[in-house]
This record gives sequence, structure tokens and C-alpha cells, in this order.
Amino acid sequence: MRYYLIAGEASGDLHASHLMQQLKKLDAEAEFRFFGGDKMKAVGGTLVKHYRELAYMGFIPVLLHLRTIFSNMAMCKKDIDTWKPDSVILIDYPGFNLSIAEYLHKKREGNCPQISYYISPKIWAWKEYRIKNIKRDIDYLYSILPFEIPFFEQKHGYKIDYVGNPTAQEVREFKAGYTETKEQFCLRHGLPTDKPIIAILPGSRKQEIKSNGTKMIAALQSIPYMKEQNATTVIAGAPGMERDFYKQTINADSNKIIFGETYKLLTHAHAALVVSGTATLETALFRVPQVVVYETGFHWLFKTLRHFLLKVKWVSLVNLIANKEIVPEQVADTCTTEQISAIFASLLDSNSIERKRQIEGYEDIANLLSEKDAPEEAARLILQRLRG
Repeated sequence: MRYYLIAGEASGDLHASHLMQQLKKLDAEAEFRFFGGDKMKAVGGTLVKHYRELAYMGFIPVLLHLRTIFSNMAMCKKDIDTWKPDSVILIDYPGFNLSIAEYLHKKREGNCPQISYYISPKIWAWKEYRIKNIKRDIDYLYSILPFEIPFFEQKHGYKIDYVGNPTAQEVREFKAGYTETKEQFCLRHGLPTDKPIIAILPGSRKQEIKSNGTKMIAALQSIPYMKEQNATTVIAGAPGMERDFYKQTINADSNKIIFGETYKLLTHAHAALVVSGTATLETALFRVPQVVVYETGFHWLFKTLRHFLLKVKWVSLVNLIANKEIVPEQVADTCTTEQISAIFASLLDSNSIERKRQIEGYEDIANLLSEKDAPEEAARLILQRLRG
């Protein structure tokens, strides 16, 4: 079978690569062509466009790059038509992917591929109107979040498949095979071996890193614990970003930026400041106390329109899955260095009530996520339905 996959950012590249590996196991004749990244390329197939050329975040950057975005969409549509895949698999990245799905749906009278969505668009948080496009254009939707089932099936009457959570699976597999001690990790990276590590996960896009990373570093400077314990601040570098970018935009110490080892960093971290996204769930599954940060830039506008923009109480996956606040969120108008400092300081004392309560909440999260192997389950269903 021929599979055309579209992933528009680093997390999508990771999840898509695991899905491709499972498809190869089940389908010996699997061929891949994709918009994605290095991890997908490592599995095999043809990389048409790297996600670094696709990922624009925020109203202004998107507006400035509209011509490029439309050009990439046109290229993708033409490439699918030319290659004629049996299956098109969309991974998150809804603005781009739903446009591709709509285009393919209009060609239904011809030889149209099966359209699957792996890691569904988060329309329960914003842009719920997109359910019309999903019901019309998507053949099968594979969810990785258990609370999405009642949203899609009960509220909107659209049958979906919950296949398990790939992040939970990835963390389980990593923990099972990782044996490096904190001392070994620190020596390898030239870090003090006897000091607590504070991890900063400022996002994977340039604007995210610039806005959130600066605020995170500033917030740590006023916390007494950091000086008293001589704690080491380590930044998790995003795939595809240059070390100099962190030095120039957030004045980061180049010796304390670690690329490609986020799970190892979290294994040894005492606490973390994390940008809202998949990283909040990863941090929770490593049982690292965290404060979730998300700087929007337009505080006054967000505060005024939050009720209309967001349909959920929280922005972090941890709180959404638990359906209650487990991790504190500092978003937009509440995202100040003073607020972040005060809340984060309460998590640094190993015996604090806030720290213990958060770690207990993480156990609830782990129990809510099934032990299904998400990419394996999704691959099985995709192939089963293709063979029909």
C-alpha cells in the first residue's frame, strides 16, 4: 500500500514516525511519501517538505507567510494527485491538514484515497465549527485522548477510535530501557553532579521560545531556592533550532542547552517550567513537578475574548485529561514573571504540600491513559480498513 502522511511540527514528526514503523511491520509492501521531518525520514520513504518550512505560529507570522502557506498547500495537493496513494494520513496540524482533506473530499468521484486523521484536531478547545469539515471530509479519526470520545461521539454524533496515548507509550518504553544515572548524565554534559536540575521546556517554535523562554529564565532569577541550592537551569533544545538562536533571543548559557535528550533531562530534573502542549503530559509522566506557561503577547485581547476563544477551563493536557487542576497554569494575562516565580517556588521544596499533591495527581493521569500501543493500534485499524 502507498501511504501519504502530513505532519507539520516536531511532535507530529515523532508520532508519525512510530506509526510508519508499525505500518511497515504489518504491510511488507508499504511505501511512504510525506510532509514531515527527520524522524519520519529515518523510517524510510520520500520527504517532500520539511516541517520547518511549514510551522508558522500566531496571527502575524501566519499573515506574513500566507503566500508560502498557500504555495505549500498547492504543492501538497498536486503531489498527492501525482503519486496516487491508497491512504492519506493527517497528523494534527489542523489548519493545513483540513484544507487538504477538503480538497480530497471534492475529488470523491475519482480514485480518492482513504483519509485518516491520527491525533485529532483539538476542536474541543477552539474552532469547534470545524466538526462540520471533519464529519464531511475525514473517513476515520484516531484519538489519543480519552476525553475526546464523549466530545465527538455524544456531543457531535461522530464515531471515532481511541487508540491509546502515544506519549504514554513512548515514555513507558524509554523508562524501560534507560539506565544512565544522574551523575553520568551530568558528567556527559559538563553539569554539576550534586546540584538540582531545573528543566526549561520553552516550546518548539521560534516565537514560542522567544516569548516563553525569556519569561521563564527571568522568573527563576528571583527565587531564593535557585541561589541557595545553586540549582542548574537546563533548556531542552527543540529539534531543528540552532544553539545560537537560544543565546541571541533568550540570553541562554550555551553550555546548558541540551538537544535531543528531553526524556533524559526530565528523568533527572527536580522541577520544570513547561510551555503548554505535549511537553506538559511528558513532564507529568516523568513525575516532575511543573508550572505550565503560555505567553500570548496580546494580554488585553485574550482576557477580553478568552470566553469566546477557548471552550475549556484549562490549556494543559494534564488538567484536561484529569478534568481538574493538577498543574498550575500561567497563561496570557496571568503569565507574569512574578506569578510564575511565586508558584514555582512552592514546588521546589521536596516536602511541600503543593509538590506532593501534584505528584499524586500525576498517578491519576497515568491510570486514565490506557496501556494500548497507540501507533500499533492505529496502524492495525488503518490497514484493516484499507483491505476492507
